[in-house]
Parts: sequence; C-alpha cells; structure tokens
Amino acid sequence: MSVHRRPQLPGGHALARALVLTAAATTAVGASVGTGAWGAPAAPADPSRRPADVKSRVDRLYDEAEQASERANAAQEEQRRLQDEATRLQEQVATGQEELNGLYTDLATAAAAQYRDGGLDPAVRLMLESDPAGYLTRARALDQAAGRQSETLRRVLERQRRLDQRRAEATSKLAELEDVRRSLAASKEEIRQRLGDAQRLLDGLTAAERARLAEDDAAAAARRAARGLERPDLGDRPASSERAAAALAAAISKIGSPYVYGSTGPRTFDCSGLMYWSWRQAGVTLPRTSQAQANAGRRVSLSEAQPGDLVIFYRDMHHVGMYAGGGVVVHAPYPGARVRYESVNAMPVSGVVRV
Repeated sequence: MSVHRRPQLPGGHALARALVLTAAATTAVGASVGTGAWGAPAAPADPSRRPADVKSRVDRLYDEAEQASERANAAQEEQRRLQDEATRLQEQVATGQEELNGLYTDLATAAAAQYRDGGLDPAVRLMLESDPAGYLTRARALDQAAGRQSETLRRVLERQRRLDQRRAEATSKLAELEDVRRSLAASKEEIRQRLGDAQRLLDGLTAAERARLAEDDAAAAARRAARGLERPDLGDRPASSERAAAALAAAISKIGSPYVYGSTGPRTFDCSGLMYWSWRQAGVTLPRTSQAQANAGRRVSLSEAQPGDLVIFYRDMHHVGMYAGGGVVVHAPYPGARVRYESVNAMPVSGVVRV
C-alpha cells in the first residue's frame, strides 16, 4: 500500500498522485484536506520550492502517510482483538458473579438451619432426645451436610478468587483498548497532516509549474496504468500450491480497482488489503498489515519466488504485493492509482513469503 519512488520510470508520479489523492484519502480516513487556491499564481518559488524538489518532498510525505496508514491498520486489528477479549472477560465476570451468588445462597441456608438448632452440643441433644436412634440418623445426615457446607465454602473462596482475577484482566484489557484507540486516532491524524503538507507544497508552485508538471506526470501515469492493465509475460513457473494459485487469480481479477487507504475490498483496496482479500478467496486468513504478513509464512529468496508468494517491499516492510511470475507483481500501488502489474524491481524488496 505504499507510495513508491520509481527513478527508472520517466516523469515520476508524485504530482499526478497529488492531484487525485485528497479525495481518495479523505474518504478512507474520514477527514477533509484543504485544496488551496489553484487558480492564483504563487510568489516566485525559492530554491527549496523548485518543482523537482517539491516532487521529491511530496513523494516522501506520501510514503510517511502510507506508513501511518499501516500503523492505523494494525491499530484497528488490535482494537478488534482487545474488544473481543474484553467482552469475553466481562461475560465471564457476569457468569462468575451469578455462580458466586448461588453459592452464597447455599451458605445462608445452611447457616439458618444451624441457627434453628440453637447451637446445642450434639451430646446434650442426644440426652434430650426421646428417639436417640432417630437422632443419630439425623446427626449423620447433619455431618454430611456440614461436609457439603465446607465444600461449598471452599468453592465460594475459589470462585471469588477467579472472579477477582477476571475483573482485573477485563480492566487491563479495557485500558489497553483505550491506548490502542488513541494510537489509531494519532495515526489517522498523521495521515491527514502528511496529505495536507503535500497539498500545501503543491499549492506553493506557480500555476504554470503545476500545469506543466501535472501534464508530464499524468502522461507518465497513464502509460504505466495502461501497461498495468495489460497482461505481461508471467512465465510458466507454477504456483506454490492450489491455494496460492487461487489467491493469485483473485488478485488478478481486481486489476483496475482503485486504491483507498484502509480498504480490504471488494471494490477498493490498499496494498495489504488486496493481499488479505485475495487470500481469503482461497480460504486463508492473513494478518491485516504488510508487516504482519511478512511473518505469515516461510521466507524464500526472490530467485525462488513462485506465483502467489507475497513480496514485501522497503526496509520497514510498509508495502506488499503478490508475485505473479516472470519478475512481475500484482499490487495496489498508491492513492490515485489502480491495482496493476508492476516489475518486482520497481521497489526495494525486503523479503518473499510463501504462505
């Protein structure tokens, strides 16, 4: 799901991405980024605002936005997990309290029976009984009841201990959940800030500079998109498994689908979302983020890559695609672009994972 620099491709893609990014990205993060006044020419740009420098800085901001987006994806997954665990613990607490209340009722009943007996010594009661044999029979039953009472008391103490433990665990999970929610909000805010910074850089160019660079980048992006929609020579190496073949077929079926931050399909995707959705069609549930997907299977070398393998890009592993064969991956590149084929060498490869 990354925004990538591809120096071997003419013209770059930063400005073309910038022109379409705001609407797509704000749809995913639920916030609006200002667009600026495109019609009014800016003051003469200083050297740090030369078009080439702006392109480089915008590219970097988009990379940072995507890294923040992967952190947001991870936080959303952790939020779901913690919410499920907290709910389960709270249900256990409720059930445990009901059981404990029942045991307390049993103890209260036994205590009331003892009170009615008056607490007399058993030997005294035996002497006062008109039916000693009947009393001894009742006494044996009382001894058994006392044993049951002791067992009930032991269970009460054990249930109380477990209930206190579950309550403490539930409190801890809820605190973790709140931390994760704050982290998710911070990641989304970082995405908005990076996109806003990128837009302001572009707004700092003159109208003529924007128009000229937009034309160059749009033409280059159109050429790359056209190539991505064509089926390249994928070679004849077989997929690593039937499921890998099914996952690859699912990914290829989505060529042309738009990139949207945080999306897992079926109509829009980010990079790890495309992998997640494609493998789900093959009956396999991958982790949600590219970093987690890097540990979703067995590592192999790039020279051993087979169709269906995951290809992890960049040192921090913030982008992922699926190997399609012939040195080509299918992936969701960046906002404003669509799912497409691309050379595996277009980005630095961090690792290859066989699911």
